[in-house]
Amino acid sequence: MSYSEHFRKKVLAKLEEGYSIRAVAAQFEIDKNTIVQWKKRIEIKRTRPRKPSKIDNDALRADVEKYPDDYQYERAARFGCGASSIGDALKRLGITIKKRR
Repeated sequence: MSYSEHFRKKVLAKLEEGYSIRAVAAQFEIDKNTIVQWKKRIEIKRTRPRKPSKIDNDALRADVEKYPDDYQYERAARFGCGASSIGDALKRLGITIKKRR
């Protein structure tokens, strides 16, 4: 049986108020292991924030305009990062590079 998000939040709010897992499980008539799993799921989602990108978006746009035919590894050497980081940044900016023939 699947419980609604509202119900889960209500149960976890009781834990935040200081009630024990066993008491909350008895009050809502659910298994205590279910509550433990919900609590773990929330704790896992609380991760540390991502560190900021080394690549300045404006500088990358300018670099693409100045050197439109360069490969990602060439840009990476200029920015001091990996080629995959350049690829990720270009994708984030919505820039697709097509080589001229």
